[in-house]
Order: sequence, then structure tokens, then C-alpha cells
Amino acid sequence: MPLIDRDDTTLVVIDVQTDFYPPRRLDVDRLRYHEMVQRVAWLTAVADRLGVPVVVTEEDPAGNGRTEPAIADRLPAKAVTLPKNAFAVWDNPDIADAIEATGRTTMVLVGLETDICVAHSAIRLHDAGRRVAVVDDATFSPGPAHDRGLRRLARAGIETLSTKELFYDWIRTDERANAFHDAHRDLPVPPGVRL
Repeated sequence: MPLIDRDDTTLVVIDVQTDFYPPRRLDVDRLRYHEMVQRVAWLTAVADRLGVPVVVTEEDPAGNGRTEPAIADRLPAKAVTLPKNAFAVWDNPDIADAIEATGRTTMVLVGLETDICVAHSAIRLHDAGRRVAVVDDATFSPGPAHDRGLRRLARAGIETLSTKELFYDWIRTDERANAFHDAHRDLPVPPGVRL
């Protein structure tokens, strides 16, 4: 597969909401979840600084809360945040319209949950003729559901890559990487990402 072209990419942040996993959910690895949120927040900030459009979804915001503040605080001014009722983003007309409005054909997906909303979204976008890539370390489902979701994506022919790989696909050269880091020292690299 070719490298991800930042000039043809939309970053889609799926359902990373404050109350998605309430305290009673004992199956949630809170450290893994927190690290995933930090990676999504970082990618959102990188997208903003590189001019990559961002579309954010919130499933049942009344019950699941709003987008995690670490992410919401880094959203580009032109980012669109929309409620999501159907699991696949493409099956929500307002979200599909927002994706279409970007004019981009490559969708990079991050967020919750790897085996359901991310998988459904990736498959439906792929079926609609979009190039789709899922950032495997910036998605999350509790327990074995995350790995099951990644296996399902692989069977469906959906690309996966890491946060680090996406950054370097967008940047392309050592010179640009150094210039980006020099210009954006306020943007610390998230846990688990070695640039």
C-alpha cells in the first residue's frame, strides 16, 4: 500500500468520550485507555498543525459524555463534532456529509471501540470506495476485544498502522520531522511513541 498522503487525509476521531467507560466497568485497563487518549490527542494536534481536517463523533453524548478534554482542547478550529447513532460513521448522514465535505479520500480512524464502531466505520467507508487506515495503538476496546477487532479489520483488507508510522507518513523526511519538532516543542510525544 502507498504511504498515507496528509493532503488527502481526514482524521476521524470516534467516540472517545469521558463517560464511555464508567467506573463500574472493571474490564477496562485504565492505563491503556489513558495512553490511547494521549495518542489520539497528539494525532489531533499534529493534524491541526499539518492542515489535516478532523471529524469527531460522539455516541449518545447524554449518556457517554463529551469528547475527552485532552482531545477536545487540541481540536482544530474547523473540526466538526457530531452525534453518532449508527455504529458506522458512514451510516450517519450528518457525519457522512462532514466527511464528504473535506474533499479527501483517505480516512484515518482512531478511537472507540476497535471491534465495533471503529471496525464498522472502517468497513463501511472501505465499501464506499474510501482508502481507510486504522491507527492500532490509537484505538481501544477492553480485554481481547481490541485484538479481535484488529483481526477483523485485517480480514476485511483494512490497513492498520501505528501512531509513529502515521506521523512519518505525513511528514516524509528527516528534515521535515526535525523542523516539525523544532516548531512545535509545546507538543510532547505521547506515551509509547518513540519518534
